[in-house]
Amino acid sequence: MTKPVILFDLDGTLIDSTEAILESFHHSLALHGVIRGVKDAQITEQIGHPLSVMFDAVGVPKELNEEHIMSYKCHYRSIACTKTLLLPNAREAIQEAMSFARLGIVTTKTAEYSREILEYLGVMHYFEVLIGFEDVQNLKPHPEPIHKAIEKMGALDDEIWMIGDTRLDIEAANRAGIEHVAVTSGYDNTAQLLELTNVIKNDALEAVRFISQRGQK
Repeated sequence: MTKPVILFDLDGTLIDSTEAILESFHHSLALHGVIRGVKDAQITEQIGHPLSVMFDAVGVPKELNEEHIMSYKCHYRSIACTKTLLLPNAREAIQEAMSFARLGIVTTKTAEYSREILEYLGVMHYFEVLIGFEDVQNLKPHPEPIHKAIEKMGALDDEIWMIGDTRLDIEAANRAGIEHVAVTSGYDNTAQLLELTNVIKNDALEAVRFISQRGQK
């Protein structure tokens, strides 16, 4: 019997890199000195979107967007591993999922940095593929990242699930025509997730167990 495929989002689903993101964002804003007074909440509510959208959302002029992104990435890479943690139950979720499914990552983060973080945390070897920012032309909620992961895994005819913490993940799954489970361990709250789904669990481990139980019926 073919194993199902589980695709995980990263930030807010498996890892907590909020500290690294906030520090890098504020570092970039301070370095360029164009925008002041940005609150943490203005940044965290945009996590999951590409950096260009995040900087645009806090008022950075479009002509300065790329400069801010470059300074953000330079600082982020220097601190990302040491200031990123696996979320509670994330390691257990990955290991339990591995026992009955094939695993992949679909994230809006830069793939290169994402691999470095997951290797540092000791879990990258569980995943067959990792699709990130530089691997696609269209990011979530577009279905291209999911389609790319499925194609690379050779899983076109398999049962496929997406686990993610934002509406971007759920919309991408819906548009890709795959199953999904939303989790509240990240950046969208229950009310926001309910706009798109009622399949909502507390964290990735609960989501994995839900998928496992579905497969046993």
